Amino acid sequence: MSRRVILIVMDSLGVGEEPDAEQYGDLGSHTLLHAMQGTPGFSIPNLQRLGMGNIQGCEPCGLALPTGELTGAFGRMRERSKGKDTITGHWEIAGLETDIPFKTYPNGFPEEFITQFQDAIGTEVIGNKPASGTVIIEELGPEHEATGKPIVYTSADSVFQIAANTAVIPLERLYEICEIARKMLVGDWACGRVIARPYVIKDGKRVRTSDRRDYSVSPSGKTLLDHVIEAGQTVYAVGKIHDIFNGQGITTSVHTTGNMNGVDCTIEAEQSVESGLIFTNLVDFDSLYGHRRNPEGYGRAIMEFDRRIPEIISAMRDEDLLILTADHGNDPIHAGTDHTREYVPVLLYGQGIRCGVDLKTRQTFADLGQTAAEYLGAEPVTHGTSFLSEILK
Repeated sequence: MSRRVILIVMDSLGVGEEPDAEQYGDLGSHTLLHAMQGTPGFSIPNLQRLGMGNIQGCEPCGLALPTGELTGAFGRMRERSKGKDTITGHWEIAGLETDIPFKTYPNGFPEEFITQFQDAIGTEVIGNKPASGTVIIEELGPEHEATGKPIVYTSADSVFQIAANTAVIPLERLYEICEIARKMLVGDWACGRVIARPYVIKDGKRVRTSDRRDYSVSPSGKTLLDHVIEAGQTVYAVGKIHDIFNGQGITTSVHTTGNMNGVDCTIEAEQSVESGLIFTNLVDFDSLYGHRRNPEGYGRAIMEFDRRIPEIISAMRDEDLLILTADHGNDPIHAGTDHTREYVPVLLYGQGIRCGVDLKTRQTFADLGQTAAEYLGAEPVTHGTSFLSEILK
């Protein structure tokens, strides 16, 4: 079998609040709608043809096309797992649901942990509080640069982030410090991700670099990725997919410097992978625009990706299945800087796909993973119901 699934996660591109959004403080969130409303001249004709505007809940966007003009199948998916973070969303897409949410640290990490961490890395740290990454490096950057003490902080997610000026703490040393933290943040101190946040000073401003690295916990069970490899096929990870799955179930991976580089790497993979899964994460939507509450930037990033879709499609083979989705929301006009609990889109395209099929609302992201597993002839994943029979000609 030479089938391939090209699965692209438009990181945080939610399509409206989920029924339990109030529990997360996310009533009224709709990432796509608010990015569109905040962007003059917003236009996404290629996503529209795939059915983005026809998804239930996207009616206020005014992007729906007549069914006869659609070139793909479409729907939305509800997250069944507890939480709204990157790892939880991606794992559920890959067929693994999370019943107990990852532990968060709204008051910073316990003093006992910080003391032991400082002993382990041989230096004191500063910060240890929830903060925006771009804000905290301005706030604590001068002290860090004067003392050499790493900046540690967290967010509403289960993350332990370590920021450093690479002229003060070289990149490899920053990664080493993060690896030490990763080994320690288990058990009572469990944490979903440790993130290296390097920055430089450019034209007098502190600017984060693209050398970010995530150190995640390993998945709690087998995922779609493992099953594809066990079926003798390739799993080609683009962007932070390798980090999210801690390398589990991945045969090849490539680091990216942003959305457009991620698209370039995806197209390169389409030229070389013979069979299996090409799994891409496009992180700029989330990291550059959602968390920074920049609706116009978010809208322009969607438009920029939309313009590249024909290139992705032109590199496809007859047996390929393209799937576009997201892992959570990050409404760029919502209060705070956190992710939002939203439905995510699922758009499907391929020569064998019935155009205009409305998959309506799927009750778990895992339906996508189950569908991909069936399409690739891999073992079924733990959760989810395949919708392959609904979309194939």
